[in-house]
Amino acid sequence: MIFTGEYEHTIDAKQRMAVPAEIRSRLEDAKHTNALYLVPGANGALWLWPEKTFEQMVNAMQQSLLPTEDMMEFEELLFSQASRLEMDKTGRIRLPERMLSEAKLGQTIVILGVRDHLELRDPEIWKQRRKHNLATQPEIMIKARRALEEQQRSTS
Repeated sequence: MIFTGEYEHTIDAKQRMAVPAEIRSRLEDAKHTNALYLVPGANGALWLWPEKTFEQMVNAMQQSLLPTEDMMEFEELLFSQASRLEMDKTGRIRLPERMLSEAKLGQTIVILGVRDHLELRDPEIWKQRRKHNLATQPEIMIKARRALEEQQRSTS
């Protein structure tokens, strides 16, 4: 499933956010559950993963009785911070107050579709980042192309 687009939403007094109807219908069409995993993202935003996608990624991670120290730290951080959120009948999820506070998110948020997950961001911070990204779009695209080429070389 590929997520795209920008959606501005509000978080109510009970920390509930409505998942955009377009996204809910795509989750239903793909026969996903009504649950999402919320984790702090590497960029400071909150990332939402459909339950099936999150579980597939976790299952694809190499498992060991003796993981490396880096992997132990990553798993400790990721799984202790992750929250499984179920959508109610109206398509809302309750966001943990602790995570909203740590991500510095207020009552209004922007939901971004970012390929295989959604990101929850502060609208003003996103506005500035989007402006910067658009101004440097050619450089960003060249870097992405180089990264893809390097990835293809390393897997060949």
